[in-house]
Amino acid sequence: MQTRVTLHRDFVTSIIDGRLYSAFLEHMGRAIYGGIYEPGHPQADANGFRQDVLKMVRELAPPLVRYPGGNFVSAYNWEDGIGPREERPVRLDLAWHSRESNQIGIHEFADWCEQAGIEMMLAVNLGSRGIDEARNFLEYVNHPGGSAWSDERIKNGRKDPWNVRLWCLGNEMDGPWQIGHKTAAEYGHLANETGKALKAYDRSLELVACGSSNPGMASYPEWEATVLDHCYETVDYISLHMYFTNHEDQLGDYLAIAEQLDRYIVSIAGVIDYIKAKKRTRHQVHICFDEWNVWYHSVQQDRRVLEGTEWNFAPPILEDVYNVEDALLIGCVLNTFIRRSDRVRIACMAQLVNVIAPIMTETGGDAWRQTIFYPLMFASRYGRGKALQLAVDGPTYQTRELDDVPCLDISAVHDEEGGFVTLFAVNRHQKEALDLNVALHGFENARLVEHQCLNHPQMKAINTASQPDQVRPIAGDGVGVEEGALKGNLAPLSYHMIRLSVGA
Repeated sequence: MQTRVTLHRDFVTSIIDGRLYSAFLEHMGRAIYGGIYEPGHPQADANGFRQDVLKMVRELAPPLVRYPGGNFVSAYNWEDGIGPREERPVRLDLAWHSRESNQIGIHEFADWCEQAGIEMMLAVNLGSRGIDEARNFLEYVNHPGGSAWSDERIKNGRKDPWNVRLWCLGNEMDGPWQIGHKTAAEYGHLANETGKALKAYDRSLELVACGSSNPGMASYPEWEATVLDHCYETVDYISLHMYFTNHEDQLGDYLAIAEQLDRYIVSIAGVIDYIKAKKRTRHQVHICFDEWNVWYHSVQQDRRVLEGTEWNFAPPILEDVYNVEDALLIGCVLNTFIRRSDRVRIACMAQLVNVIAPIMTETGGDAWRQTIFYPLMFASRYGRGKALQLAVDGPTYQTRELDDVPCLDISAVHDEEGGFVTLFAVNRHQKEALDLNVALHGFENARLVEHQCLNHPQMKAINTASQPDQVRPIAGDGVGVEEGALKGNLAPLSYHMIRLSVGA
């Protein structure tokens, strides 16, 4: 089970955009209410924000958070979330079959983001609404003053604009489940006209058009081609979404899903290149993978809520409890984003708290880190810099859909300013350890400074409020630098963060 990897200081895929490690919060379930916001909780501040949750969010250090949806945004009136709280309307949210109190709106969410040190990525409603509401929202959020909507913001207590740079033009408009679902041509035209209006205000804004909700859609990848044909010159990103499942409990197949994700990215990159050539333009559109995560554990419970007759406030839905298998897959997904960071510039794990999330809370009780928290934390902390190209020669395995899946899934990032190279590695083999040998060309003075390993004898092991640290990374051993190479042994079904000092 020997695996040889070659990296070279000068062989660089891209300079990674730090927004690759971003997050998502939607008005959905207990993500907002009972997640980041729980007035009266012992850990809540004067504004109702849970400080225990905020501490964990800061550990993840996502640079960006997408808000307020998601499916929620396609019937959302942003004006409902401004002005005196006691006067805000209660609405029925058709997307998640619940009641929305609007106690958290743009002002409150922006305050939370400022506490967390996170920038906002705002989505506009192109389902039930359109251009006017989008441009008014932009004016409210970004204009200094002296206009109707900016003066309304000032009257509501915020003098300085938030100056949000990144805007999503709707959400999953290819999905028949979406309020205001449109054909690709209808949506492409609307996205272009909305984008033109927003950029008429500020041409430096970055805009994200809706791509496919998942690669299984019948309209994929024609949707992207048609949408971009309409709005290529206006937008800067096309969004992709993908959720990962293990319904049949086939671990080898499950961990190989990252290879299918890679093909998804490559296919859409090809569509982008085709439209770019067709338009004969120098403008480059990138991929914004603004929804991704494991999602399948809670499906039956979700159905009871979503198909029920009651309209509850913040009902618990999509509260997947993640195990060791899920953490390994998340590690592989993040490796894929790093290796494809020349095309994927932004990615948002969906979501941040309680709803398919790395952080969980009990109402009135504790908060804890799920298993998937740790690969995202390590990537966010140490995965910034240059993505290095790797040549990997090692054992592979087959799944029902894929041939030659590498047992070793690995990425490497060079932080030139700090003087570090960090490798993120997953051994997907279920029984055998991998004998690793990484040639470090251009890093002759490398030395090991940190090795963290996440594995567990029980692959279904989880973290809970009563056992929050049952699955957590520990200091690894058996890995070191010898004669210009990183050598060592990676246990079966294990995740590793290996950090080398290489000098500035």
